[in-house]
Amino acid sequence: MPRRVVWYPAGSPAATQLSALPGDLEALPLPAAGVPPPGPDESAAVLVDLTAGDAAVATALAAAAPDLPVVALVASGAAPPVPCYAYVGKPAAPEVLAAALRNACDHALARREAAASRRELQELNQIGVSLSAERDTDALLTLILSKAREITQSDAGSIYVVEDAVDGTPRLRFKLAQNDSVRVPFTEFTLPIDDASVAGHVALTGAVLQLDDAYVLPPGSRFQFNREFDERVGYRSKSMLVVPMTTPQGKVIGALQLINCKRDPAAVFPTPADVLAHVIPYPPRFRDLAASLASQAAVALENSRLFQSIQALFEGFVQASVTAIEARDPTTSGHSFRVADFTVALATAVDRDDRTFRDIRFSHDEMKEIRYASLLHDFGKVGVREEVLVKAKKLPVGQLDMIRQRGEIIRRGLELRHARRKTDWLVQHGREGFGDRLAQWDAELAAVLADLDQHLKAVAAANEPTVMPDDVSASIRDLAVHPYADHLGDSLTLITPEEARILAIPRGSLTREEYEQIQSHVVHTYQFLKQIPWTKELSRVPEIARSHHEKLNGGGYPDGWRAPDIPVQTRMMTISDIFDALTSRDRPYKPAVPVERALDILGQERRAGALDGDLLQLFIAVRPWERPDRA
Repeated sequence: MPRRVVWYPAGSPAATQLSALPGDLEALPLPAAGVPPPGPDESAAVLVDLTAGDAAVATALAAAAPDLPVVALVASGAAPPVPCYAYVGKPAAPEVLAAALRNACDHALARREAAASRRELQELNQIGVSLSAERDTDALLTLILSKAREITQSDAGSIYVVEDAVDGTPRLRFKLAQNDSVRVPFTEFTLPIDDASVAGHVALTGAVLQLDDAYVLPPGSRFQFNREFDERVGYRSKSMLVVPMTTPQGKVIGALQLINCKRDPAAVFPTPADVLAHVIPYPPRFRDLAASLASQAAVALENSRLFQSIQALFEGFVQASVTAIEARDPTTSGHSFRVADFTVALATAVDRDDRTFRDIRFSHDEMKEIRYASLLHDFGKVGVREEVLVKAKKLPVGQLDMIRQRGEIIRRGLELRHARRKTDWLVQHGREGFGDRLAQWDAELAAVLADLDQHLKAVAAANEPTVMPDDVSASIRDLAVHPYADHLGDSLTLITPEEARILAIPRGSLTREEYEQIQSHVVHTYQFLKQIPWTKELSRVPEIARSHHEKLNGGGYPDGWRAPDIPVQTRMMTISDIFDALTSRDRPYKPAVPVERALDILGQERRAGALDGDLLQLFIAVRPWERPDRA
């Protein structure tokens, strides 16, 4: 039964009329500090005697507390001097006065509940919108508990969530706690999901549990309330409302526990005595609100978990994809991850800069977009032939050995030719003059073989991916047209014209055709990434990744874009990509460049108009390669 309070002016004759009221009406004198707000399940009215000078009180109450109905005692037949909720003629019959006061109290309660229902409905709608928009689980749980305590006027509360242990057994995790009156360090822990505890009972049964006094449990209860927290911090848990967080499919994924419903939402309870004096049981309306919010919270929490599972799935896919791509070329292992780390660090510095980059800010989703684009910037290498991708020398694998075998065949042919010459002389001329001829022929053979050995060394040296001078390139090409005659009169060259063309590559290990294949990985990257149904927040990943080999001066590839066409996200990635390629120690076709030399090369690119100078300056200032988390 709701509590009905009838206030009266101290010293007013109206007090004598209240002495015969029934027990459901509680008469109290008006306090000097004003009428306190009623509790959630309480109602109040004021009785004044307009025949005894209470008109001023009625007028003051109408201004100060317009929602508090005033019942006035008036003389029969007299016109009321002030407007009131109801008028009762004097002398008033007790049953008539009691009915008027009940009606006034119930009217006030109905008005307040109607206004509260409208307000709570708006709050629930706003809470639903907020819950739907929040993706971070910890922030979501904090929002759920805060809003639940707010709309139920709870002093304290906690959230338990159901989770699977390592062995697959479901357990209950004490995830969050809030308290307006005491402050204690919070530590998460798990407990068995059985009905031995209040939260476990609710999570297991899916039933709402309401206790008017947590220390006085209903007879036959299998659960217990743990007083350890109260005793440790000097608190007193009294009224309690525990509702299950149940999904639309009927799965209980947690429990929302609310403690100590406050008559005054702003009150705090420094001592257990304050709790006992001012805490009230949870009214049915709050129970319905908590159940509604718990249902919304369950959907939001389940959606958040699903969202995080999808994120984890996609993150795993990205990590596995990058690892698989780099496994095709072990020499670049870790490159994409390092480029992503460097680029994100540079983007973070840009986001925090209040001078040069004060107009550029990256949201959380945009930072994630930058990271994914950086991780996947070389994804298109999956479309490049492996023998080109891993090519460390100019000649294909095994080709130098074939040239050496060819040299050995030439050597044997020269030696056989030399031997035949000696045999022919002996047959035709005998040993006369043979000694003089032999010395000459041996010298000639030694000179040709030495020339052959020198050419083989030159071929082996030319096979290395170094910068080749023009005269060396010309001498290599000459080898393709420099024949050696064998004992049969056939002519052989040490290398073919195609081999000479490859060996004469002026820089690096790739032919023009192979270099174009490597360059095509950018186009492949874009084509592959465009096939992924990116969310709106990550929709620019293909575009950012595509242009990481473009240069601001138009000298890059594949499209020769200039500065206005290249996003700032890509400009950052380009700097990171070049830096890591220069400083990596795992490239067989080139030695690692010291950091300072790499920065000098980047500076040269900046002066040539290829790189963004402001970003490079910030990159050097941030020095992401020295970050502690990369140790």
